[in-house]
Amino acid sequence: KESGAGQWIKGKSFDTFCPVGPVLVSADVVKDPQTLRVVTKVNGEVMQDSNTSDMIFPVAKIIEWLSNNMTLAPGTLIMTGTPSGVAAGRSPPNWLKAGDVMELEIDQLGVL
Repeated sequence: KESGAGQWIKGKSFDTFCPVGPVLVSADVVKDPQTLRVVTKVNGEVMQDSNTSDMIFPVAKIIEWLSNNMTLAPGTLIMTGTPSGVAAGRSPPNWLKAGDVMELEIDQLGVL
C-alpha cells in the first residue's frame, strides 16, 4: 500500500481483485505452456498478438524461482505480464472506454 513497488506490482495486486476466469485449467490440459498464441482485441481490432514462447522467462523457470523463494500451494496463480501493445505504450494511448468490447483468446483455452 506504500509507494515504491512500481506499477508492475500494483497492477496485479489490488485488494480483493484478480481478473481470472470464468474457468481455470490444470497443467494436464496445456501440454506446453510455452507454445500458446495470445491475441487481445478491442472492438474487433487486434491490439496484441503474441506467443508465450516470447516470454522473457519460461513458465518452468518462473515456478522454479518462486518455489525457491516462497511457498507455492496447489492452485496458486502466478500473474506474469502482458505482450506488447498495451494502451500506455501506444501513441496516442487508446485506453478502454465505456462500451468497449475486449476479447482475449489463448490457444487451447478459448476466448474470454
